[in-house]
Amino acid sequence: MGLLQPASTRIRELAVTRKVRQLPAWLRQLVFGLIILVIWQCYVSFSGASSLLIASPLATLHALYVDIGNGQLISATLISLQNLAIGMGIGIVLGLILASFSAFSQLGRDLLTLLTSIFSALPGIAILPLTMLWFGLSSAAIVFVVVYGSIWPISANTETGFRTIGATTRMVALNLGLNRVQIVRDVFLPGALPHILSGLRLSWAFGWRTVVGAEIVFGVAGSNGGLGWYINNARYFLNPPAIFAGLVIISLLGMLLDALFQWIERQTIVKWGMKQAQ
Repeated sequence: MGLLQPASTRIRELAVTRKVRQLPAWLRQLVFGLIILVIWQCYVSFSGASSLLIASPLATLHALYVDIGNGQLISATLISLQNLAIGMGIGIVLGLILASFSAFSQLGRDLLTLLTSIFSALPGIAILPLTMLWFGLSSAAIVFVVVYGSIWPISANTETGFRTIGATTRMVALNLGLNRVQIVRDVFLPGALPHILSGLRLSWAFGWRTVVGAEIVFGVAGSNGGLGWYINNARYFLNPPAIFAGLVIISLLGMLLDALFQWIERQTIVKWGMKQAQ
């Protein structure tokens, strides 16, 4: 009997749960984030962990303040974002071309299937030593591996989206006198937009990790660069607060880009009824 809760207690718990669910998603996530920060700070303060192994939130905040103030973090962030934007831009264009070729040609379909099966399983960071031989210690090597990593998710997802468009729609477009470029632009791309956005999300995720990983390798090789170089340089000087500051910036940028994709989805495929709102 003692294990059974009174009905009034159960009702109050349900009421509290309902109120929590009614809070905005960003507010609930903020609360969880603050709880994690408190746990992190308590662990560093009371566990006796060495300051050379883990930095506290306060030390990380101080490193953020200092390196943003002197421009070091801002410069590193802009370099990483520039490499990511250039690489993804080229990768998206090439991926859309491959998917379009696949939609109209069996040869293109076979080519895309072969290339995807060969290269999609090969991490972009794995070919970085080869690109360093080709391009040297320059941003071109990083851009190349980002292009390599972003092509396959966008091309595969776009090609899948193109296949969801029925043959009747294709025939109507052809009967209207549209050429292949117009069919891709006016029929395929809008119809496959949910799959394209999914491919873009995967592409930027792969590209972002590749950029940071490549910059860390370049840091080992002695080349100045973006956030990866900033983190590796902090490791070299035994500066954990700066390492954590770089990781915080990487995570925050990832959250902002994910929020941007969610906003694009709400303004397009959700508003058009192609996907249910979450």
